[in-house]
Formats: sequence, C-alpha cells, structure tokens
Amino acid sequence: MKFLNQIICFIVGALFIFSGAVKAIDPIGTAIKLGEYFEVFATDVPSLHGFFHFLNQNATILAVIFVVSEIVLGTALLIGFKRKITVWLLFLMITFFTFLTFYSAYFNKVTDCGCFGDFLPLKPWESFTKDVVLFVLITILLVQVKKLTNKSNFLTFVVLSSITLLSGFLTYYAIEYEAPIDFRAYAVGKNISEQMKSKEPARYIYVMEKDGQEFRMEEYPTDPAYKYVSNELLNEAESKPKITDYSLWNDEGDFTQESLTEKRIFILVQNVAKGNFDKFEEIKKLINETTAKNANIKVAILTSDTQEAINSFKTSQNINFPFYYIDATVIKTIARSNPALWMLNEGTVIGKYSPNETPESQEVLRLFE
Repeated sequence: MKFLNQIICFIVGALFIFSGAVKAIDPIGTAIKLGEYFEVFATDVPSLHGFFHFLNQNATILAVIFVVSEIVLGTALLIGFKRKITVWLLFLMITFFTFLTFYSAYFNKVTDCGCFGDFLPLKPWESFTKDVVLFVLITILLVQVKKLTNKSNFLTFVVLSSITLLSGFLTYYAIEYEAPIDFRAYAVGKNISEQMKSKEPARYIYVMEKDGQEFRMEEYPTDPAYKYVSNELLNEAESKPKITDYSLWNDEGDFTQESLTEKRIFILVQNVAKGNFDKFEEIKKLINETTAKNANIKVAILTSDTQEAINSFKTSQNINFPFYYIDATVIKTIARSNPALWMLNEGTVIGKYSPNETPESQEVLRLFE
C-alpha cells in the first residue's frame, strides 16, 4: 500500500504542477475563465448576484491564488512537505473544481474549463472525468494520510518557498508583460488567414436505418430506403479552423480580409474605462517614429468598446487613427493587456506587446522587414 500511495502522490502532484504551470504563464486567461463561471452563477443564482459580481471583479487576484496554490500544493505533495494539511487542501480544491466542471458539463454553461489553459483545451465532460479521477485518487490519500511519509525539514521548506516565489513571479510577469509562452491561435508567428482555414474536409460516419437495422456508412447513401439516424464527425480537430470568429468592421463595412493584408500595427483597446493608459505616450511615440520611417505601415485601433468611448479616447489622446470593432472575446484572446500592440505583416503575427514593454522603432522596423 505504501508503494501505491507513492505512485498516487506522484500522479496527483505532477498533474497539479503541470496544470498550475500552464496557467501561470497566462493567469489573465484563467481570470477570464473564472469570470465566465461567476457570470453564469450570478445569473443562475440571483440571490447571490452581488457576491458573484464581487468575485468577478477580483477574478485576476483569485486566478493568481488558484494558480500558485496548484503549483505549491503539487510540489508539497511530491516532496512530502506537511502531507496531511497538503492532502486536505488538495481535497478541498479538487472538490471545488469537480463541482465547477460538473456544472459546466451538465448544464453546458462554460464549454472549456481552462484546466490546462490554452495548451490543452478540454471538452466539459472530459474536464469533469479528469476531476473525478483526481477526486478518487486524493480521497485514497486522505484515507491513508496517517501512513504517508512526512519530510518536513529545512530543505523541503526552502524548496517549497522557492517554488512559491518563482510561480508568483511568473504570474506577475505574465500579467505585466503578456504571456511568455503563447499557445493561442493569435500568437507571434501564426498566420491568421491560415488559422481561419480547415486542414482537411470534414469526414463523417453516417448512421442509417433500413429494414429495422442500423448501418454505419462513410458516404451518405442515395438509396431512399435508408433513413437518416445520426452522424459522427471523424476528424473534428483537422476539419475545424483554429480561428472561427475573427472579424473586423465599422460603419463603413467589413474589413476582415483587408486587415490581413500589407503591414499593420493595431492598437487593441478592450475597454476604455478599464484600460491602463499611463504609458500610452510611449506607444504614440513608437507609432510616430515607425510610420515616419516606413509610410507603408498602417495603424488602426481595434476595440470592443462603444463608438462614444473610442471617440472620447481618441480626443483625449490626440490621435486620429481609424478604428474597427472586434468581438470582445476575440480581442481578449489576441492580447491580455488593455491596451496592447499587435503587429501583422500580411496576416502573419510578428509582434505583440503590453504597454510595459513598448519596443523601440528600430526593433519594429526590423520585424516588418
């Protein structure tokens, strides 16, 4: 039983570390996902609307706490530091996660739990199944907790403290300077036009009925004696484009395809009221210097805010760039910062920056070359 407990500790600890690590490089993505849950609960439980609204407003803080806790508790379990309290905390955490994923799957409210960030998207029932397995494993550890080896000493304390500081710094860096590793479809190096295409045509298995028997066919039958029952998509990952909702427009029309041509610098403004524009002068300076040296680079604002808000923003910042609307979810997927710089060269992403890391014009010009 001791050997089995060690195996379970390794599996659970490694999974929690991995789950926390892939979210630590993009804590804002985790905050967005938590916000989706809080919005659902605020609607489904009207009596607690104020409470869930408060949680939604502090989703980033909660995301950092969850992410760091996953890494720290997973590490503590692996190295044997205070395993009794560690197992109890893991049990409480997995109970909470299991409830969330069950609610998501059963009521089809949040289609991706964000358990492994954008690195490994899971369907609702897949997420729930994963949490049930972890719940069972942690329950076994909880029953056997008195038999678990405890290695609480100075060395394990130093290791755990170091991991806590490192994971905390990683989440801080990702919040201030965008994700250091980007698994999203809008990451640097990705071509948006290619991401909007399917890798291959959809292939189905058709379930048909004839004379009381069911048949599975790769091609839809022309014989009218067959009655359609259902179909199964065989290559969902390959037949579904990575990007399905990228669209730009304004009062003059649709500019989606035009935005994927030539050299482009987009200023992303998710929400004017919630934006941090303390360093916007550096962005303006960069754009002025860059376009002065290369007039072929076109600049525009992408926003999910209202026309009134953007017009007021343009007036206050003394800028006159054209602006296009973009879906609120898409703009948050492209970049987590508000505002942010996003640079495309004929549809290929060549740069993405938060206001805290505005590059020099020479660097941007080299990117476009």
